[in-house]
Amino acid sequence: MISFTDTHTHLDGEEFANDLPDVIQRAKDAGVARVLIPAIDLNNVDSVVKLCHSYSGYAYPMIGLHPEEVKADWDSVLHEIKKILNSNTDFIAIGEVGLDYYWSREFEKEQLMAFEEQVKWAVQTQLPLMIHCRKGQNEMVTILKKYENDLPGGVFHCFTGNQKEAEQLLQFDKFVLGVGGVLTFKSSHLREDLPAVVPLERIVLETDSPYMTPVPHRGERNESSYVKLVLEKLAEVYGVSEETVAEITENSVRRIFPKI
Repeated sequence: MISFTDTHTHLDGEEFANDLPDVIQRAKDAGVARVLIPAIDLNNVDSVVKLCHSYSGYAYPMIGLHPEEVKADWDSVLHEIKKILNSNTDFIAIGEVGLDYYWSREFEKEQLMAFEEQVKWAVQTQLPLMIHCRKGQNEMVTILKKYENDLPGGVFHCFTGNQKEAEQLLQFDKFVLGVGGVLTFKSSHLREDLPAVVPLERIVLETDSPYMTPVPHRGERNESSYVKLVLEKLAEVYGVSEETVAEITENSVRRIFPKI
């Protein structure tokens, strides 16, 4: 059986509190070799670490402050998160971090400062970045360019942009695009745009579960086993075998996340 990675899944969330062992087993049965779990704030770092400890060698933790969780106290929150980062060598990436101005720009400046601080962590620790970005790509690119030569790489998570936006991100040659369930949506243009400008070597698979559930499960809770549906759709639109997609994306996962 082919094996592959779900590079972004929130399995520590309360949505999985009642059946996590079953969710993990279904993922393994589908061919998911490992799952990468991002933290989103100070409060859930502990739940991420505990889950990854319970499934050691299968679930791997990341640590960061999600842009939607950035508030006026961002500086003190990052101070506490950094202390945990410094005291625990298990984290494989800085994430989920980034910019999100989709709903509000209330904390626009705070988001910029918090993101840049965590980009500096990636430089200091040489851990890759797991980046979330909505309605802030130009600002994000401006910050990343300042540190481009010193960053180890990372993932632009949940990519849903157009060809021009893809090309803007691919200029960061140590980074890849995280592609998930949106690829399967009827309204998505990714099926045309990705093969046009993005080499398969610059893509990794993800679910972002419990969100962004792929077809035919839209409206249901997403889970890691469904990353197989993303792999199947990628194989279809790139005109290659599922084995090829699995092999190429796994090579990228090992390159981006050397600690796994």
